[in-house]
Amino acid sequence: MGKSFAKIAFTPLVKEQQTLHGSRSAYDRVEQSGPPGDRLTEAERYFLASRDSFYMASTSETGWPYIQHRGGPAGFIHILDDQTIAFPDFRGNKQYISTGNLQHDDRVALIFMDYPAQTRLKILGRAKIHEGPEAASLIEQLRSPADKTPIERAIVIHIEAFDWNCPQFITPRYTEDEIVRLTTPMRQRITDLEAENKRLRTQLAEPTKP
Repeated sequence: MGKSFAKIAFTPLVKEQQTLHGSRSAYDRVEQSGPPGDRLTEAERYFLASRDSFYMASTSETGWPYIQHRGGPAGFIHILDDQTIAFPDFRGNKQYISTGNLQHDDRVALIFMDYPAQTRLKILGRAKIHEGPEAASLIEQLRSPADKTPIERAIVIHIEAFDWNCPQFITPRYTEDEIVRLTTPMRQRITDLEAENKRLRTQLAEPTKP
């Protein structure tokens, strides 16, 4: 964890709870001497560029938090620089809850998951919506050849802080492509064994020469 994430997340009431439960001294050292944790390194860049989904939390005008799942082909999250990421906002069910919330409060919390590796990256940032004719160039920059759903707008997020979170309690889950990739050697081995069995059965069925 970096100092930037601790500065934002550790409010006075949070610190009270840390003190009550015995973790305040450890997190105080993070705030004082931890890395900044607000600029993406190669590790974060690679991780984000390979994600095909994430969860985004925003806050409504009435103070209610709202969490939405965002997905697309792997690589739909673009790294513009070491403090800026962007993604295309595909046409959905037209509720526009996150879009409306961001017009009220641009702060967002994002969670990116790698279930097979039991890894998650949390990002706190500020989002800006780009849409209309003036956003056409940016939207095209974010478009992937695999995109089949219309892109309504681009959302650009300035990163304030990030944190690699504990892997505890992350249940490994696999996409169809990941399952195919992981089971390919086993399926090939089964194919080879079936061919060998067929060959041996054929040999056994052949009449014995006198």
